[in-house]
Amino acid sequence: LERLNDQVLRRADEAILKLAENPRPHGAKKLSGVPLYRIRVGSFRIVYEVNDAQHLVTVVTIGHRREV
Repeated sequence: LERLNDQVLRRADEAILKLAENPRPHGAKKLSGVPLYRIRVGSFRIVYEVNDAQHLVTVVTIGHRREV
């Protein structure tokens, strides 16, 4: 997260907080072969896992879409 500029960090933070309300928002994509989802925030992607039983969203990684 240290490498992200302030604007991207703010947008990523907002997107992550919204995942608490809706862990599968419009535009979220299920990754094939693994129990992970991804959302796009500008040119960055947030990859996360949803545990419905515990009502838990765990962010796995945040990075530029070329690298994630």
